[in-house]
Amino acid sequence: MQDQTSGGDDSSADDLSTTAMATFVEYRELLFSIVYSILGTVSDTEDVLQEAWLAWDARNQSVAGAEIAHPRAYLARIAVNGALARQVAIRRRRETYVGPWLPEPLVDAATGGSGAEADDAVGAALRNESVSMAMLVVLESLTPLERAVFVLHEVFGYAHHETAEILGRSHASIRQLAHRAREQVQARRPRYAVEPRLRQQATERFLAAAAGGDVQALLELLAPDVILVADGGGKAPAAGQYPILGQTKVARALAAGVGRFPRGLDIRHREVNGVPSAVFFRGDMPFAALSLDLTPDGEQISEIYLVSNPDKLTHVR
Repeated sequence: MQDQTSGGDDSSADDLSTTAMATFVEYRELLFSIVYSILGTVSDTEDVLQEAWLAWDARNQSVAGAEIAHPRAYLARIAVNGALARQVAIRRRRETYVGPWLPEPLVDAATGGSGAEADDAVGAALRNESVSMAMLVVLESLTPLERAVFVLHEVFGYAHHETAEILGRSHASIRQLAHRAREQVQARRPRYAVEPRLRQQATERFLAAAAGGDVQALLELLAPDVILVADGGGKAPAAGQYPILGQTKVARALAAGVGRFPRGLDIRHREVNGVPSAVFFRGDMPFAALSLDLTPDGEQISEIYLVSNPDKLTHVR
């Protein structure tokens, strides 16, 4: 009889774990999108989601029969607070980081990621404008709490009272944080849409001009106040310790061969962080990811983001 009872308990526990897993998988894409928008790193996002799953499974196992009324809200609270806790470690790493820092690039789910589950989550994240390289760079200027509030409210449409519950703050403080974050983001990056076709064409023209060292062609493509940010993390060729500002300086740096890229790289046109971009491969290994942002009229390049730190490309395929 004791063995039968034990077996029944095991079966019940298995059922609870299976149900918990099904619920977690249902919301995993949403959680990945939210956490990546807050952190800007794929590896840390995956770690936070793993911790969220363990906490979620333990919660379901420990209160058998007590169903959680709103699992979406509960999981969001676990994941967002896990992301905020992870921000401390990320900012500590940033203090000793060599050169400019850029987010880990997300490559479209059809060609990037690591496994079907990760691909689905990446694909969902890429459908949100918050993951563009330019937007993530702007979000870095916010405090961690401001960023979380902005992402939850402005990007994912959580009401202020829902955001307050997730973050354990008052409704009034959330409204204030949301207002401040929205003003800062709008001041640095007014909302506008550029057709993917124009981005693709600009990327192709840019690559041709840079590869040929054509300074004049580059000057025509670049906006007067263009900025080039190259992130090698001290482990790969980059443009230097600081971003390069201005049309002439950027054109000359590009024509001179920014980062001293090796010959024979394979250029593959991919969507990187939701926009038509390019990924450079050396054999089967990713070497760098290039993403451009255009002026509101789509006529010139306003920002150039180049990630060549190998640690940030491990998930790219």
